[in-house]
Amino acid sequence: MEEIKITFLGTGSAIPTKKHSHPAILASFANENILIDCGEGTQRQFKIAGLNYMNLTRIFITHWHGDHILGLPGLFQTLAMNGYNKTLKVYGPKGTKRYIELIQELIRDFHIDLEVNEVSGRFINENLFFAEAADMHHGTPANAYSIILKDRIKLDKKKLKKLKLPNSPLIGQLASGKDITFKGKKIKAKSLVYIDKGKKVTFVLDTSYNNNAIELAKNSDILITESEYAAEEIARAQEYKHLTAPQTGEIAKKSKSKQLILTHISQRYEHNPKIIEKEAKKVFKNVKIVKDFDVIKI
Repeated sequence: MEEIKITFLGTGSAIPTKKHSHPAILASFANENILIDCGEGTQRQFKIAGLNYMNLTRIFITHWHGDHILGLPGLFQTLAMNGYNKTLKVYGPKGTKRYIELIQELIRDFHIDLEVNEVSGRFINENLFFAEAADMHHGTPANAYSIILKDRIKLDKKKLKKLKLPNSPLIGQLASGKDITFKGKKIKAKSLVYIDKGKKVTFVLDTSYNNNAIELAKNSDILITESEYAAEEIARAQEYKHLTAPQTGEIAKKSKSKQLILTHISQRYEHNPKIIEKEAKKVFKNVKIVKDFDVIKI
């Protein structure tokens, strides 16, 4: 079963604090290392976490507010200076191509290959996984994202070993669901084949409450959301187009997600973040609030 490792490099809001750096999340699985947003200082967060930014394969930008992207110029320059030789694929909402061009103009010694895409709907479809984007409501073009590992057909290795099948095309036929005959005996594929269920992680950062978030997050194993405000500040949340803690719980509940992870913690809750967690739990039970360098695996 393929594992997704999620490392929270930055869990703060617009103003960083001692405990919470600017937003950045790394999703790692197979040969993929996908960075969701890149707040100021993200490359240093990689170092502290013992991770290698040279292994990055893709970057998903949720929107172009400073706390989510000011780490990009430094990261790009550091990658170039260290000889990054892959094509780094960058995805974001409308306007992303122009903003990346501005960064390239800013950094004169910019020498890495970028592939930049403005995306919506399903925008990646690989053998192992696909990714989807949905429009959010934040007063500027903004995306939320889902990463979905596909269901995989697998053979029961223990049963296969007992049959003493040679390493031959026969195994491939079983894996594709075809019955075979071996030494005069018919072997049914369904007796050996099983489905390794896929996994889904959804990232909903800066946005006001909206149905697109619920639809995108549907049946997520993990739903990661911003949680900028407590319930008492709902008017402020609506003004600045952010979520309150109870609203994050509503999204998790209505989307039938299995677990809700809260990030993007405001400085106002620096010394008592449990306020946010408790409010979300009144709506949806399986909630965890994260801090910088927390790791979750599914």
